[in-house]
Amino acid sequence: MFSFFGALVGLALAVGALAAAAPPIVTDAWIRATPPGAVTAAAYLTIASAGAADRLVGAATPAAGTVEIHTNVAEAGSQHMMRVAELALPAGGAVRLEPGGQHLMLIDLKAPMVPGTKVALSLRFAEGGTVEIDVPVVDARAQAAAPH
Repeated sequence: MFSFFGALVGLALAVGALAAAAPPIVTDAWIRATPPGAVTAAAYLTIASAGAADRLVGAATPAAGTVEIHTNVAEAGSQHMMRVAELALPAGGAVRLEPGGQHLMLIDLKAPMVPGTKVALSLRFAEGGTVEIDVPVVDARAQAAAPH
């Protein structure tokens, strides 16, 4: 009887671990278009927890030499970007990366970010593994000028 109970507990723990490792859900992703010669671009998106808390610990794209997680910090009356090692994702919650706030910085671009194209982006999470997405490049100026 005890070994049957132990097996049930082990199975419950294994099922719980699988549920905790579900990849986060990524929506509303876009990259700001860049002029020719630009060496950086910013990517924005929303990451929602699939259940358990997680952390975005890295990102990569073949379109850039490196991708960093950034946040904006106010110091001495001015705003500046600051690289962070990871981004916490609360259990059952979502984190929005948006202009003027947290974002992904694509550094050492291989080519300009052209509106209407898509860029492959790989997001690495501490618990949820890797999420691969194709991110549209958007001309934010044209989008802001469009009538609502």
